[in-house]
Amino acid sequence: MSIGETLAEERQRAGLSVTQVSLQTRIRETVIRGMEADDFSACGGNFYARGHIRSISRVIGIDAEPLVAEFDDGHGGAPQPVSAVSAFEPEQPVAFRERKAPNWSAAMVLALALVVVYGVVQVVGHGGGERRTARQVAGTPAASSRPPSAPPKSGAPVAEAPRTKVEVRIEAKRTTWLNVIGDGGRTLFIGTLRKGDHKDFSAKKKVKLVVGVGGSVDLTVNGKDIGSPGKGKGVQRFSFDRNDPEPA
Repeated sequence: MSIGETLAEERQRAGLSVTQVSLQTRIRETVIRGMEADDFSACGGNFYARGHIRSISRVIGIDAEPLVAEFDDGHGGAPQPVSAVSAFEPEQPVAFRERKAPNWSAAMVLALALVVVYGVVQVVGHGGGERRTARQVAGTPAASSRPPSAPPKSGAPVAEAPRTKVEVRIEAKRTTWLNVIGDGGRTLFIGTLRKGDHKDFSAKKKVKLVVGVGGSVDLTVNGKDIGSPGKGKGVQRFSFDRNDPEPA
């Protein structure tokens, strides 16, 4: 079979759709369908095509190297290794500026000026301290006579401080695929959780979840146990913010 036929057949044997493979590899569905039809033009070049083959093979559970070798045979061979000397040798010589000797005369003048300023400050400060002491001996109170503020009454309700982030704890009840997305669409986790695995995630504003099998995970959001949403269903998507633990 060709590379594309192998990828398509092994994906179906793994029970995964093109959409699920796209979510796990972050490769567009149109690119995956083109690769399964042995069209690698949308990959953006041979370098990216090799990377896509390895990513898809890892998700569907097969060895990628035979497929990469077959791809290289049909596309001009594998890239030649680059020597360390040529990789780190600059194209143009770098000019180094000669380091000048320190100017000790200027440093000594600056140090002397600092000593003079420090002495003036000490003299002025001691004089002010003597005047303050004289006023206190004459009867001026040193501390404020304002009575301390009364402590709050016991039992009064205390407003709960607003949350500064959303916190999600995920515990797998069985093996499932999971994608966690934070603020700005940043991927916090993508991969497979096995039964008993648990992970904690947080974001400033919002956490989004894509769960491969509904009801396969227990969720605790902002300290509240919300159980296993999406029981008995396929792929589920949830969204939580820092003020509302319920899934949106």
